[in-house]
Amino acid sequence: MDWILAPLAGYALGSIPFGLLLTRMAGTQDLRSIGSGNIGATNVLRTGNKKLAAATLLLDLAKGLAAVLIAAALWPAYTWAAALGAFAGHCFPLWLRFKGGKGVATTAGIAFGYAWPIGLAYAVAWIGLLALVRISSVAGMCAAVIAPLVALALGQNEAAMVLGVIALVVLFQHRANIARLIAGTEPRVGSKK
Repeated sequence: MDWILAPLAGYALGSIPFGLLLTRMAGTQDLRSIGSGNIGATNVLRTGNKKLAAATLLLDLAKGLAAVLIAAALWPAYTWAAALGAFAGHCFPLWLRFKGGKGVATTAGIAFGYAWPIGLAYAVAWIGLLALVRISSVAGMCAAVIAPLVALALGQNEAAMVLGVIALVVLFQHRANIARLIAGTEPRVGSKK
C-alpha cells in the first residue's frame, strides 16, 4: 500500500491552493482572473499585496518540503513518489480543474527536503537571478534546471531523477513565458503594465 499512500499524500499536500485561499481570505479579486491566472506567489504579487505573496511562497515551499519529509519517515522507498505527487498536486490540483501553479516554490521545498545543499543551490539561483534580471520566469526555470545538476554532483541520484523530471515540467509550464521572452515582452517584477 505504500506505493499508493505516498503519492496520494504528496498530491493531497501539494494541491492545497494557498495562493487562492489567502487572497480569498484577504478579500481580493479571484486570483485566477488576474495576471497569468495561476495560483502561485508571482501572481499573488500582482494583487499588490507583498505579504500575501511572501506567505504564499513560503506555504507552497512548505508543502513540498512536508511531502518529502513525511514520506521519508513513513514510506522511505517511495519518497520519490510523494515528491512527484506534491509537485503534480500544486500544478494540477483536482479541486481547481487541474489548473494550478507552475511549481517553482513547491520544487524549492522538495529540493530542501532531499538535502539542504540542493535546496540552498536552488534558492541562491532563484533569488540571485531574480535580483539580477528581475524576471520571475527566468529565475524559476534556471533554479529548476540547476537543482538536479547539483543533486547529481552530490551523488543524490534519486533527488536528481525526481528534480530532473520536475525541471522538464517546470519548463513546459513556462512555455508561454518562454514565448514572451523570445518576443521581448515578458514583464519584469515590479514593472507597471
